[in-house]
Amino acid sequence: MKKCVCSAIVTSTFLSVSAFASVSVSSPASGAVVGSPVNFAASASTTCSRGVASMGVYIDYKLVYVVNGSSLNTSISVGSGAHNAVVEEWDYCGGATYKSMTINVSGSGGPNVIGNLLANLHRSAWTGWGEYPPAYNICGSCGGGVTWSWNYGIGSPSLSGSATRFNLGGTTPYSDVLFVNRVIGQGSTLLPDWNHTILPKVHNFVYDVYFFTASLSVAEVLEFDVAMYLNGQSFTFGNQCRLINGHAWDVWDNGNHRWVPANVPCYPINNGWNHVTIQMQRTSSNQLLVHSIALNGNTAVIDRYFNPASAPSSWYGLTLNFQMDGNYRQSPYSVYLDKLNLNYW
Repeated sequence: MKKCVCSAIVTSTFLSVSAFASVSVSSPASGAVVGSPVNFAASASTTCSRGVASMGVYIDYKLVYVVNGSSLNTSISVGSGAHNAVVEEWDYCGGATYKSMTINVSGSGGPNVIGNLLANLHRSAWTGWGEYPPAYNICGSCGGGVTWSWNYGIGSPSLSGSATRFNLGGTTPYSDVLFVNRVIGQGSTLLPDWNHTILPKVHNFVYDVYFFTASLSVAEVLEFDVAMYLNGQSFTFGNQCRLINGHAWDVWDNGNHRWVPANVPCYPINNGWNHVTIQMQRTSSNQLLVHSIALNGNTAVIDRYFNPASAPSSWYGLTLNFQMDGNYRQSPYSVYLDKLNLNYW
């Protein structure tokens, strides 16, 4: 095998000749359905005293990318369909090892984008619900224990010139407010999908939003979710930033109905704009995959898999959710959202 200790791209056949090295691939997951360009992120280690010299990516047994060092993070254009992918490392002692995977690339048209979900066109799709502890079942008319509202067209603070302010209040401690946009399916003003031709084909989601608040000291939790309901199953991709109890991200264990730590810190900026991007996937085997969470440009690869649950009703569709949790005093606060987009494919 030709060893690659350089930055030039060469054509070679991969071969593992080192038993004391390893490659860890954080993206993409084997078997994943992904869009093109495909993000490859990986790192390598070796017992070679001089370390890892370089790493490369093969697509269908052709070396298409090489970088010096013990890590790589790049996006590579790949045609639609199923492909074999290999990430390999070469060390300075002449050793090499690799990790292989299969990937399924979606059509060349790329992700579908529903942009600016807070614009005039999409405002009628939003609804709000209260949630009382300890069961946190939703209520449409909850009395004064939990109150909520939202205001469109806020000029300041705003990035686009038209942000939306979401408000939480009430008197019952630890009560929450869930804001829901029915993006696809029954009751949707955007994509009704009466013939069920859209949703069964959807496997990947990117939740992309900017948020602003001057009340991080009283906000218990901020939550960013995508929920899909079809074929009698529910797929809730829940992601919450704990602000008072630990400053960390949690992800929703959909099958067991519980939050589990993502082991990733969450420290948004108070009185400033924050950018959140979350990548999720319904795998080909109908598992839920939370791939990554990015806050203000810092991306953490999660790659946690969960099982679906039985759907609570026959409702068919996909929702994008934003939730605000109240603290021990149910202190009122507001959060501004802007440039809210959903990518799906």
